[in-house]
Amino acid sequence: MNSTSEKVDFSQISDEQLPVAKHELKGWKHFMGLYAGEHVAATEFVFGATFVALGATMTDILLGLLIGNLLAVLSWTLITTPIAVETRLSLYTYLQKIAGDSMTKLYNWANVIIFTVISAAMITVSATAVRFALGIPAQLNWYPTNMAFVAVVCAVGVIVVFVAMYGFNAVSDFSRICAPWLFTMFIAGPLVLMPALADAVIGQTFLTSWADFMHIGSTSVWTGLTQSGEPGIGLLEVIGFSWAANTITHFGLIDMALLRYAKKKRYGLCTSAGMLFGHYIAWISAGIMGAGTAVIVQKSIVELDPGDVAFHALGLSGLVIVIVAGWTTANANLYRAGLAAQAIFKDKSRNKTTAIVGLVTVAIACFPFVFTKLLPLLTYAGLLVVPVGAIVFAEHVIFPLIGYTRYWAHFQSLTHSTPAVASWGLGLVFGFGLNALDVISFYYLFIPTWFFTIFVYTVLAAKYGAKREYPQEEAQMASFDQKVEAHHQMQADALPDHVEDTSLVSRVLKVVSVSSLFITIALALNTFSFSADVTGYESNRELFFNIAFACTVIYFITAYWAMRRQKALAK
Repeated sequence: MNSTSEKVDFSQISDEQLPVAKHELKGWKHFMGLYAGEHVAATEFVFGATFVALGATMTDILLGLLIGNLLAVLSWTLITTPIAVETRLSLYTYLQKIAGDSMTKLYNWANVIIFTVISAAMITVSATAVRFALGIPAQLNWYPTNMAFVAVVCAVGVIVVFVAMYGFNAVSDFSRICAPWLFTMFIAGPLVLMPALADAVIGQTFLTSWADFMHIGSTSVWTGLTQSGEPGIGLLEVIGFSWAANTITHFGLIDMALLRYAKKKRYGLCTSAGMLFGHYIAWISAGIMGAGTAVIVQKSIVELDPGDVAFHALGLSGLVIVIVAGWTTANANLYRAGLAAQAIFKDKSRNKTTAIVGLVTVAIACFPFVFTKLLPLLTYAGLLVVPVGAIVFAEHVIFPLIGYTRYWAHFQSLTHSTPAVASWGLGLVFGFGLNALDVISFYYLFIPTWFFTIFVYTVLAAKYGAKREYPQEEAQMASFDQKVEAHHQMQADALPDHVEDTSLVSRVLKVVSVSSLFITIALALNTFSFSADVTGYESNRELFFNIAFACTVIYFITAYWAMRRQKALAK
């Protein structure tokens, strides 16, 4: 701890260890785009088909997904964002301050495992598009049944690993322009395939009322029965399913790393751009696309992978969705896994740890179970880190309310916090114990586990020094925070003024890129609304496939070109 009088050499301190500076804070539009881009991905095809396979009813889907995703938005808004905005720290940095090195190392190992599996799933999803294009059979078992598929996974995986190692900034820039196009395609897909579903169910290629839509959905998509004819999951399961899908990031607090940049706490509501579109509309859209594809190819939806569904719904543009969305998501998560591994092996560079983790990731990606079982994997991964989020919540929110001291372990210069490590371990035993006993649905296990861990940590921390007062240490921390603020002010003063690119060329590029999206939607509406019979439908669908793919190419060229011009001007 620095004394109040000594100077601080900030060149020796990583920016990641400091609170986010005021001049780096972002507005609500940034977070709307960020969450829209991250949560509208190729895996939505997987989740959409999962609800169909689990036998949900259409009413349960429309209502349950809405409730579950609203609960997820509230979790980010009421739990994650306030802590992130008040501390301006990532979870990793906060955890280091309250739990010491040993806990942080354990947590980094957990992150390596979690993000490796997620990255592997994204690589596998991307590979399904390449598999489809090359005519390789769909991989329906938990293990690969075709060596050509393994070769495709390895080829896609190697690209992902190299980009995560050396080109992450470029991928991050590219990911931001994907969101509007992904929105467009997930709206267009069900519009294009609905006439095929309608013809199969009601004998005509057009809908005349909302009742037609409900009848088609209940009969051919969300029937309430599993593939074996058994009654499927109900409303509570659908709610828990959609709420639990992101427990890693909200109850688990990993998204403190993103939301620490928010100017205001209410920006947590911006997560609705991802939840209400990506995890509501897109999941429903993917279910319709999956059922429509099953009708066209005369297969069960469980026999289809994302490559099948995307191609029959969107043509070549669908294959682009699966490849790009899976690729960009895999890069982001593999980058996170590499950072976590580098934090464990401090003598190794991030490039080297990312390469090693990447090789393991590619090996896992060869096994299709990582995307067919993605939601259960995410749910259990969330259960793994939720106790950590509970510990941080207790320290930051509960302790000041009951008169305990935040950062008590840091004030004691502890490198090992027994209360934190023990609480995490007991939380895992409690949560997975409830699962083994089958007391409640595993989708809801994170809730009692979170409350249990808060209680245990609060009791243990009290015995180890959280009830004591540390006035001298608190004064030193306040003095250090003042020096950090002055340091950030110096950085802000040295920054050049922001310059917006208003040139004619850039304006034309933006108009062309947006127009290409509107043309795509117009063609999808034409297929949906003006297909009087099967012949007309097939003609309209072919027109959509061809022109929509041209619009896709035009959109990415013009949008990326405009972004590069703005970045060049900023430099």
